Amino acid sequence: MKLIINNIFANIPADLKAEVFEPLIEESNFKLERIISEAHSSPPGYWYDQEKNEFVLLLQGSAELSFENEDSIILRQGDYLIIPAHKKHRVKWTDETTQTIWLALHY
Repeated sequence: MKLIINNIFANIPADLKAEVFEPLIEESNFKLERIISEAHSSPPGYWYDQEKNEFVLLLQGSAELSFENEDSIILRQGDYLIIPAHKKHRVKWTDETTQTIWLALHY
């Protein structure tokens, strides 16, 4: 296997009309992806209800996540959390002044 060096902050698309979900590693039991947001949020009434646990690390920017029947939390650069499988959640907002870059591991 050839070694490949990349940078998590490189090759960010100029057009961010839609959030970018970019798989970095994908295997049968886990997926590591880079997510790039800029003033994005989940559609009204939409809740993520994922089959796997998700470890989320906010590398840049900020965001607010809402959880069904619970309070919202604000994430800032360097914050991380684990969202258990089937814990319904949505993105209330992401930073409007800079790109929000997430690292998400689904396992």
